[in-house]
Amino acid sequence: MAENKTIKLSVKRQENPESSPYWEDFEVPYRENMNVISALMEIQRNPVNAKGDKTTPVTWDMSCLEEVCGACSMVINGTARQSCTALIDQYEQPIKLEPMSTFPIVKDLQIDRSFMFDSLKRVQAWVPIDGTHDLGPGPRMPEKKRQTAYELSKCMTCGVCLEVCPNVNDNSKFMGAAAVSQVRLFNLHPTGSMNKNERLDALMGVGGVSECGMAQNCVKACPQGIPLTTSIAAMQRETTFHAFKSFFGSDHQVD
Repeated sequence: MAENKTIKLSVKRQENPESSPYWEDFEVPYRENMNVISALMEIQRNPVNAKGDKTTPVTWDMSCLEEVCGACSMVINGTARQSCTALIDQYEQPIKLEPMSTFPIVKDLQIDRSFMFDSLKRVQAWVPIDGTHDLGPGPRMPEKKRQTAYELSKCMTCGVCLEVCPNVNDNSKFMGAAAVSQVRLFNLHPTGSMNKNERLDALMGVGGVSECGMAQNCVKACPQGIPLTTSIAAMQRETTFHAFKSFFGSDHQVD
């Protein structure tokens, strides 16, 4: 019977950033254990809509197909998530696919996540090294700190936490939970902590951690289960200490 079943999809499409969005319905053959990406690939192979009219293939981003790269984020039946792990059998049909609204549209389901990457640059989300020569083994981290850092390192910059955050919008410059959590990650690192103050300064600027309203949507939606609200609370505490130290001068004890 499976060969006679079909999957009904309703895709929110947009030709370019300036054009108006519209909905287009599709029906594709059902196969067992299909995910949303598989259904979109069927449309790509045979771009015919539910009315039988020839149309253009749907555009979307993907890469690893293992919920690691974060590229295939979209809104599926009203919920922002990774489409590679969204199994067709888990959804009521028609399955509605929309691009995440927090980010600028490129085309169809494809979005521009530059805002996230620019925020990571702003907070210096990397560990600086001195040249490309062999520096030898790095400093060891206490086990508890290493375990915390491992959980934070799972961030794949998918953008889901920004999509569900009410403080990330056109009227706010809040950088979102992902960048804040990455500050915590790199400040935990023995080498990365050398630039701790610069990262905290960035979090204290416009769009920084003080603009978080603690709605806690981010931690509920994160596909990797990263403790984002814990990171935000930790960085709010750290920036407060940093502000006091900066105000009272540089004669405080060096961390």
